[in-house]
Amino acid sequence: MAPLWARAAEIPLLATPRFVVRFATTTVTHLRTEGTSSGYPDEVSNEHYFSESPMSEGPEIERAVHLRAHEYSVVTQHGVFAHDKVDKGTAVLLDKVPEPQLAPEDLAVDVGCGWGPVTLALAHEAHGAEVWGVDVNERARELTAKNLERASLAGHVFSPDEAEAALGGRTIKLIWSNPPVRIGKEALHELLVTWLDRLAPDGIAYLVVQKNLGADSLQRWLVAQGYGCAKHASAKGYRILAATAR
Repeated sequence: MAPLWARAAEIPLLATPRFVVRFATTTVTHLRTEGTSSGYPDEVSNEHYFSESPMSEGPEIERAVHLRAHEYSVVTQHGVFAHDKVDKGTAVLLDKVPEPQLAPEDLAVDVGCGWGPVTLALAHEAHGAEVWGVDVNERARELTAKNLERASLAGHVFSPDEAEAALGGRTIKLIWSNPPVRIGKEALHELLVTWLDRLAPDGIAYLVVQKNLGADSLQRWLVAQGYGCAKHASAKGYRILAATAR
């Protein structure tokens, strides 16, 4: 059976009516960076951004986005996390994490890549290292792959099962992640353990978590599990946690 975090779409979180949303073709010149105070999708839909196969339909939308001093032309679509913006948590993460110190043989992973803003930033600064975007959402993976290609950046995009198979005995030097905290505490803990246990001895994971959604308690839990975990930065109601291998 797949791990709990990979089966998050089976966990009912919201009691809202089921329907399919359709939208007209749209071109947007700037991607919003503001969002809801929770940092979660504000579209009116019952499906979750961590659904494997989102039900909502709509065209791909071209958007211009600014990520870590670089401009990108990306495509987004309904049915993925923060389809109409760079969410606040991701914006804080990209503003606060240091430039990656990677060698060509290293592996850097964006866990929960969505439409790809963190994967794009990682790939741009990877210095030849291998970059992966991983997401349970099939549409998110398709968008991330397209956005890497549009930006002429190298990277691989995997489902969790594909990533596990591709890892083999490799370790991960760097993780940047805006983890899906609303999949539930148990599933979130399982997800984090899965990835943090693949960190290299000198690897590090930067995780952005909203303070009022448990950033400090998550730090304490990670330390209790034997991981190194410190507060790297705080901004706009978010913490960046820096975690190391146990």
